[in-house]
Amino acid sequence: MAILALGINHKTASVELREKVAFSDEKRLSALQQIQQSELAESAVILSTCNRTELYLHNRHISPLEADEQNSRWIEHIVQWFVDFHGLSAEQVRDNLYLSQNSAATQHLMRVACGLDSLILGEPQILGQVKQAYQASESLYQQNLSAEFSRLFQKTFATAKRVRSETDIGGSAVSVAYAATSLAKQIFDSLQPLTILLVGAGETIELVSRYLFQQGAEKIIIANRTLSRAQQLSERVGTMELLLLDQLQQGLNRADIVITSTASDTPLISAAMVKAAQKQRKNRSMLIIDIAVPRDVEQQVSEIDSVYHYSVDDLQHIIRHNLAQRQKASEQAEQIIQQESKAFFQWLKLYQSSNLIRKYRDQAEQTRQELLSKALSALQQGQDQETVLQELSYKLTNRLLHAPTQAIQKLVKSGDSQGLQQFSTALGIESAVEDREN
Repeated sequence: MAILALGINHKTASVELREKVAFSDEKRLSALQQIQQSELAESAVILSTCNRTELYLHNRHISPLEADEQNSRWIEHIVQWFVDFHGLSAEQVRDNLYLSQNSAATQHLMRVACGLDSLILGEPQILGQVKQAYQASESLYQQNLSAEFSRLFQKTFATAKRVRSETDIGGSAVSVAYAATSLAKQIFDSLQPLTILLVGAGETIELVSRYLFQQGAEKIIIANRTLSRAQQLSERVGTMELLLLDQLQQGLNRADIVITSTASDTPLISAAMVKAAQKQRKNRSMLIIDIAVPRDVEQQVSEIDSVYHYSVDDLQHIIRHNLAQRQKASEQAEQIIQQESKAFFQWLKLYQSSNLIRKYRDQAEQTRQELLSKALSALQQGQDQETVLQELSYKLTNRLLHAPTQAIQKLVKSGDSQGLQQFSTALGIESAVEDREN
């Protein structure tokens, strides 16, 4: 059997190419159906995010040896299906594709789910995306994914949980938006009673607003040059009060926290505006975080009493420190992944051997029943009992010994002395083998 991981990500392909090979929910369903109908793989999971598109495939009938011709043809068929599905040529994506098999594929999946292969090291969202991809396949296959594949993904989810609980991989902010939110949480005990003013409505502010809601914020004002864009953001993320930029002073007068990120060429918040706001607020503590480049807030604001003012440079210092902490945690995570991958393949060997034994016993029982039925029929027809029993025992012995005999011959021809020794020991004929060798 073979487990294959194939895909592209932010490290190997441009955003233009990643967009071309992305799977919407509808496309993913169609792709899974095609894989199933064409028997490209017994089970498949398709992971598609803004930073990666990956296929995880399981085929019981393919050798895992990369040099194996059948295995190579299988991979070529998958790559060709992948490019055909997206209307591309192999030349357009071949240099951007990566693939790994079996142990390497398992470890890659675990690294992805743990956030070790993400653009932002240790980011937690990817685990949910892997779970959604698995659930989509489980739904299509009507909860009939191969036992091996199902076990692999359950093991992956358990590994990600273990990494989160045993390391600090997700404990430190390493994005500007997350760092800004974390800083607010450090200065104020709770965000729930506070009024927060967000200035701008771009991608960074959207991320900030999502983090703030997740941390319990309830009173958020958003000020933007156009109300329509602010309204769209509010509809996507959560209910927020809307202001135009020329109403900025009104927002400042009420805000305990101000986080700003616009594309303005000149500062939008002056020291005079903050002083006026503080007079209205009776000098209660105010946190101002300026993520914009160029800056949205005048530098002199940092000199005002009871105002905590941080620029994007301050956040970058925090991020660099935290990134070093995550890098250290990622080394621990890699060790956990090695352990869990090894444990999975130990289980896989036991599972496959038990299946092999069961199938062999079923086959032997089928042979016994077949020959017994013929013998009983012969006896009913009045044939000599001793002759019938002799024939039954002879045919049964020949049938049952046929497969083991072929296995021994293959071991001898391949020169696999270790395998032959283990086989002979299991059959209790070790001394005979040693005598022949001597």
